[in-house]
Amino acid sequence: MRGYQHEKRGKMDKSTAGRQKRKEIYARILDFLSYGHLEDARPVYQKKPLAQAVGEDQFVLVELSPKKDKTFELYERIYIGEGEREKIDHVIKRLRYEELTPTARVELHYVLAIIVKESEERFIKAFNNAKPITTRLHTLDLFPGIGKKLMWAIVEERKKGEFASFEDLTKRVKGLHHPEKIIAKRIEDEIIDEQIKYRLFTP
Repeated sequence: MRGYQHEKRGKMDKSTAGRQKRKEIYARILDFLSYGHLEDARPVYQKKPLAQAVGEDQFVLVELSPKKDKTFELYERIYIGEGEREKIDHVIKRLRYEELTPTARVELHYVLAIIVKESEERFIKAFNNAKPITTRLHTLDLFPGIGKKLMWAIVEERKKGEFASFEDLTKRVKGLHHPEKIIAKRIEDEIIDEQIKYRLFTP
């Protein structure tokens, strides 16, 4: 496995096809607009509050309509699944990255890092299960900030046993710092670029 090539753009990777059918159950608030969108030309009394959020499971961006008199804090975890919802009346629509407010775009990476850190058991598997994609491309090549030296260090160290946690990973692989931020950046890249070929974390 030498000379891995750079990632190419193309159709969605088939390995994520099964994730498309699941619906988000919880989401994190990226921005709360108490008077709706600024570009909405209607009088203030006609505007309705809304929130922009990112799902915790598939990282789908959504616009939400809150129940009457409900407000939100940035990063707040909210239930958006089936049945009775405490603060959300309904999901207005799915969003593209370009439709996020400037605030939501800035906060996205930080929110993703929180989600990854709080679901460490789920995301450490990304390092434990990473495999070659082709003879020239390894899954770890797709992680931002991981060059050839770190990639091989992870592969070699993993032969001694799976990584138990992010802390275990950073202790055993010298030069690797804040794995939750590395994964969060990869997720953010996949959200931003709808044409990215190898999708590791998003549908």
